[in-house]
Amino acid sequence: MPATRPDSWHIGVILVALILALPVLVVFAHVFLPTTEVWQHLQATVLSDYVRNSLLLMLGVGAGVLLIGVPTAWLVSLCEFPGRRIFEWALLLPLAFPAYIIAYTYTGILDFPGPVQAQLREWFGWGYGDYWFPEIRSLGGAILMLSLVLYPYVYLLSRAAFLEQSVCVLEVSRTLGAGPWGGFRRVALPLARPAIITGLSLALMETLADYGTVQYFGIPTFTTGIFRTWFGLGDPGAAAQLAAILMSFVFILILLERLSRRKARFHHTSSRYSRLPRYQLQGWKRLGAFGVCLLPVLLGFILPSWQLGFWSYLTFERWFHPEFFTLVWNSLSLAAIAAVLAVVLALFMAYAKRLRPGLGVALAVRVAGMGYAIPGTVIAVGVMLPFAFIDNVVDDWMRAQFDISTGLILSGTLVALVFAYCVRFLAVSLNTVEAALTKIKPSMDDAARSLGMSPSQVLYKIHLPIMRGSVLTALLLVFVDVLKELPATLILRPFNFNTLAVRAFELASDERLADSASAALAIVLVGIIPVILLSRTIATSRPGHANP
Repeated sequence: MPATRPDSWHIGVILVALILALPVLVVFAHVFLPTTEVWQHLQATVLSDYVRNSLLLMLGVGAGVLLIGVPTAWLVSLCEFPGRRIFEWALLLPLAFPAYIIAYTYTGILDFPGPVQAQLREWFGWGYGDYWFPEIRSLGGAILMLSLVLYPYVYLLSRAAFLEQSVCVLEVSRTLGAGPWGGFRRVALPLARPAIITGLSLALMETLADYGTVQYFGIPTFTTGIFRTWFGLGDPGAAAQLAAILMSFVFILILLERLSRRKARFHHTSSRYSRLPRYQLQGWKRLGAFGVCLLPVLLGFILPSWQLGFWSYLTFERWFHPEFFTLVWNSLSLAAIAAVLAVVLALFMAYAKRLRPGLGVALAVRVAGMGYAIPGTVIAVGVMLPFAFIDNVVDDWMRAQFDISTGLILSGTLVALVFAYCVRFLAVSLNTVEAALTKIKPSMDDAARSLGMSPSQVLYKIHLPIMRGSVLTALLLVFVDVLKELPATLILRPFNFNTLAVRAFELASDERLADSASAALAIVLVGIIPVILLSRTIATSRPGHANP
């Protein structure tokens, strides 16, 4: 069969993929550049701390999200105990909290002037130095904060895997004498392993991408090091080299996740998907299951939400301050623009892959969607360097030709910021749109084309109405992710332009925790919306049956 010639769809997809991959390529290119004195100074002083703390953070958070996410997913999927139906969706609520916000909140609760230590001093008559209390601003504190907000990644995918398992496998394990623990350990857990590893990888990528938590707790990691090198030492090249090392950590995680799925095959033994046989827990086991599921919801959502609500009540006037309305407008408009662009790009690339299912287009789509795995700090550095170069070239040419300075056209503007958001969050919309397109039979495309419609008309008039719900979901997911994004916004935002995330970070960094509550609570309230959507999706994910 002769090879088809590249057309506008081929060229367009490859061009978009190259543009979106530009930040990553720029960062990697700095690995091969000569080292500077700043880089040699970093190697001699703090690089080992960045590596050690980042690895310890990953190990601690990895253990934490597994210990919370997998048991709770098993309990709500295959056991019956009081409150199970509530916990099915409540266990996802901590996902609405950005890690840096929960870190500020718990610092206000557990620090020396906070209500917990103040109450202990009042009860026992202690003074400063008379007692020991765990330090929240520490590596262990950061591990706890990140585990509380990232375990839903493991819970979400683990629960989906448990719900999709064949009832026959579970019934056979019971006939062989396996109880709840035996069935979990020997049957359900091995079958769910690929999903668990995927959720763990996502949580670890978010851990590496975190900036607000580690910065606030004073823990030197790669993300804090990139900021300090760029803004403190004034060396973008050394910052890019740090970003390249951080990106190599991410790629190793992706590689390990792929290898873990390739080395083993997990097959369901039957296509029978009736109602799952739940283990009826009795006595102390019922209370134990209730407690295991309640604890992460209590610590990851209820307690920090209560504290934010209390602070917001104390600073209620901030909700009506003109500055707050400006922050809300900046955040919502920026998130809306980025979400629309990301979904338009996702529709174009996913439909091009459907039209031209060749290796080149598939590879281009994969490259365009890899930004979600890259930390915001890395993308920000990769965007700033080429944009600043373009600005300087244009400015020099305009000065030489017309004696006019163009200033900053791209870098330091909303253009750079929105581009970084599209690079970072395109994968979110792309995965949603691709999943929706696969549900539309190719015969519908053929019928529309036989009636004289062009490919773009088929997409607009046939596919979009069918995929309306999925497209709106993609818009909402990107919208909320942009609203919560902190490091890329901090680096790339225009001068004197603030968002809710940036303002909450600035106020908390100045120890004005109560004043930051209004901005933080607004982010959390908006973040609850996609959590509800995810909960509804996962509850009906079992083939042939809606989970009761």
